[in-house]
Amino acid sequence: MKVRISEVAVGDQLPELSVPLTRADLVRYAGASGDFNPIHWNERFATEVGLPDVIAHGMLTMAVAGRLVSEWTGDPGAIVHYGVRFTRPVVVPDDGTGAQVDITGKISKINDDGTVKVAITAKSADQGVLGGATVTVRLPR
Repeated sequence: MKVRISEVAVGDQLPELSVPLTRADLVRYAGASGDFNPIHWNERFATEVGLPDVIAHGMLTMAVAGRLVSEWTGDPGAIVHYGVRFTRPVVVPDDGTGAQVDITGKISKINDDGTVKVAITAKSADQGVLGGATVTVRLPR
């Protein structure tokens, strides 16, 4: 189902999304992205450099949060701009459960050019992990 611009209003909430991340997910992402920084898979190294544990890749966290909008629109190609700041890491313990990223979104603006701006909030362990996360999408009329 594709969302139409005539069906949305400023303040509308997108359906929430919760995404689990495990160490296995981090290894798969590292392989696909070529980012083999040991802070994403080696607990000893991560703690030696001052992190609480292994952390998720920032771009993986961004991508997971972007799924909220692509699933809502039904068309990943509708995204015309996406920007975030990485504010806190997603700590991924090696406990078989990993971490969970909870994502919410709200329409913050409907532009004259037919695009819609969505503000995203992403949290893990009840702390924000992305700042200033906004997505601009072009919805069909």
